[in-house]
Amino acid sequence: MRPYLLQGHERPITVIKYNHDGDLLFSASKDQIPCIWRVDNGERLGTFHGHKGTVWDLDIDRFSNQLLTASADATVKLWQCETGTLLQTFSHRGPVRGVAWSEDNKKFASISDPFVEHNAKISIFDTSVSADEHSDDESIDSNPALLLEIDVPKENSRRVQMTNIWWTNLNEHLLVAFDNGIVRLYDPVDGTIEEEIAVHDKKINRLQMNREKTMFITSSADFTAKLYDAVNLTHLKTYTTDRPINDAVISETKDHVLIGGGQDAMSVTTTSGKVGKFETRFFWLVYEEEFGTVKGHFGPINALAINPNGRNYASGAEDGYVRLHHFDKSYLDMKDPVPEATEDGEDELTDEDNTNTDTKKSSE
Repeated sequence: MRPYLLQGHERPITVIKYNHDGDLLFSASKDQIPCIWRVDNGERLGTFHGHKGTVWDLDIDRFSNQLLTASADATVKLWQCETGTLLQTFSHRGPVRGVAWSEDNKKFASISDPFVEHNAKISIFDTSVSADEHSDDESIDSNPALLLEIDVPKENSRRVQMTNIWWTNLNEHLLVAFDNGIVRLYDPVDGTIEEEIAVHDKKINRLQMNREKTMFITSSADFTAKLYDAVNLTHLKTYTTDRPINDAVISETKDHVLIGGGQDAMSVTTTSGKVGKFETRFFWLVYEEEFGTVKGHFGPINALAINPNGRNYASGAEDGYVRLHHFDKSYLDMKDPVPEATEDGEDELTDEDNTNTDTKKSSE
């Protein structure tokens, strides 16, 4: 599995996402300039210039016409994908950590960090309403595009920080992950908290949903990734590793989960080179067992994305590189293991039609 090495960023990668059709890849980093790439050959098609801070998140609409980018400069910018033209700028009260299109692509939700006297905020904007660039709080309050602003107050005298936001199926709720390990469902109409669950003991670094929005997976600094039912918020599976997990994605075509992370970048130079563990790890979704790894990065993996067609995946790391991996035929043709009942009545995995050993060797 020979990857394309996408060299377009000068600083650590923060997020990567495929478009709905899987032919384009979008990436962002701390260098303030998001990029768009062609998936089949790794060619960079263009860049989006305008932010003055780290771009923490981005989202593409259903038809790849418009791109939203969320930045530490306290703005969300709306771009035309084809030309890279900046269409609108939506000001916030603090650094913007995440952004997500609604399913009808007519509005979006964003999360911003606490800043000065302001608490963290969840904001919903209508992109069909013209909004000029604003610089002060009064203009934010009077912005006609702002549909709702939800205040997220302190908890136990500590300001909370949100890390990810998604719309659930049919725009019914806003699914928000926090740095204290909890996940909440908010009502997008009145901003009330519908449900709250404690998922992790430490910070949730990333929350990802599958395309049907029936499941979501959380990645945490507590060395685990957890799979949940997105409808009733029940816990399904736990994937345990020996390192902090920064991102995890669910394959759309196989019962696999891809997990990436690694030792904190600040501590890399103080330990042995073998301790970093910067590879992408493949787990069986159902059996919670690791069956393969893909190496290549020289720093912790910060972002993962898998193509909706299941034929390739991308990883972005602290080293500033995006690696685009097209799966070998051996992986695409491999079959998941079939459990067989043992004498004591428990299921165990058989080796029938299971080529995971070859996959692991070839990926390394």
